Amino acid sequence: MRFLITGGVGFIGATLANYLARQGHTVRVLDNLSSAGDKSRLDPAIHFTRGDVEDKPKVWRLLNKVDCVYHLAARVSVPESVLYPREYNSTNVSGTVAIMEAMRDAGITRVVLASSGAVYGEQQVEKVHEKLLPHPASPYAASKLAAESYVRTIGQLWNIETVSLRIFNAYGPGQAVPPTHPPVIPQFMRQILEGGSLVIHSGGEQIRDFIYVDDVVEALYAAATAEGINRQVINIGTGVGTNIVDLIKVIEQVAGRQAQTIIIPSVDGGVSSLVADTGRAEALLGFKPQIALPEGLALLKERDSLFAPPPPQTGFEDRGWGVFSISANLSDSIRGNPCYEKRS
Repeated sequence: MRFLITGGVGFIGATLANYLARQGHTVRVLDNLSSAGDKSRLDPAIHFTRGDVEDKPKVWRLLNKVDCVYHLAARVSVPESVLYPREYNSTNVSGTVAIMEAMRDAGITRVVLASSGAVYGEQQVEKVHEKLLPHPASPYAASKLAAESYVRTIGQLWNIETVSLRIFNAYGPGQAVPPTHPPVIPQFMRQILEGGSLVIHSGGEQIRDFIYVDDVVEALYAAATAEGINRQVINIGTGVGTNIVDLIKVIEQVAGRQAQTIIIPSVDGGVSSLVADTGRAEALLGFKPQIALPEGLALLKERDSLFAPPPPQTGFEDRGWGVFSISANLSDSIRGNPCYEKRS
């Protein structure tokens, strides 16, 4: 098959693109590299184009003879969206409309939208299911819900098969860790390995559904060819909830180090619980997540260069205070102590 992946240099996008290329498919990637993505992560067989989804002539060329589009291009930080709602609307909503218009004009017949479990907001159930009325609690969540609506409506008007996958808290190798509002798992892993402190909001009782990126890719791949899923919205998670306190304990076991934690109960940690009901994913996609949290965290630590041990330091080093000797086996390099900002 021939695929176009928008946002294909991002965390999930690049993992998906490489998987498809290894399966022998033809893969084109469109990405504007605005989210610190690294195109060197892509398999050499993948055709990469730098650009924006609203550049219609460029998108039209990339859509030539494509069988399925994966629309992953989006801004994804919940706290950032609170500060810049207009920018999130422009990228996540207007960008989605633009790619749907281009697909309509190019005669493309299937699109898979990467949506988010964040659209549910606060719900009074243990596991959220697709029939619930969403209550988005951030501009990011609202933009994803609006994107779902546009994809479904335009698809219905122009006979394009559409499916929206509400992906829960994905993690895995290659996930960016920006200096502000980093995703929780790689940030905690890095802080624990480097001896930094973890700042825990709301007492750490917030519950999330963490899913390893390889499982997400399996669901995305199934959605490209599955029958009977037109206009469907499908949760992609594990169905297992883990609160932040317990997450830290598992990371400590994987890292082999104890965390230094600072509890700030007065700061809001977001939605209290967000765990996926995965029944529809299993019924329609035949999808069952295979990687449990401890295994996924171990794979993250093993496969992501971010967590590789620093090279041994020997000899004389200038740290700005003059020159002094540092023994490689007795002293660690001096590191900062960035704090964790919770993101749902």
